[in-house]
Amino acid sequence: QVQLVESGGGSVKPGGSLRLSCVASESISNGYHMAWYRQAPGNQRELVARITSFGTVFYEDFVKGRFTISRDKAQNTVYLQMTDLKPDDTAVYICNAQSTVVSGWEYWGQGTQVTVSP
Repeated sequence: QVQLVESGGGSVKPGGSLRLSCVASESISNGYHMAWYRQAPGNQRELVARITSFGTVFYEDFVKGRFTISRDKAQNTVYLQMTDLKPDDTAVYICNAQSTVVSGWEYWGQGTQVTVSP
């Protein structure tokens, strides 16, 4: 089983920045699309950003211009650089790996808490 471990969450003021990391137990980025999701209490899990196995990125409109998803040289770590954070960004941020070969085969991390408040 591939393990995904997130880190980098914390508490910041509006307008602040955080950098989230997702470390995989194996080098899986070549065969997986990687993504960051988030889920706030009482809300459904929602996609934040995605980076394909080839490096193509996608952002949901509510984070465009503020968040950047990237991958390290070994392709076993995915980052989410978050700037200009807003209270509505408060959520548990969860790393996701989606197989490029097997439809519906996904791995999920445990999540890291991001809290944005004055």
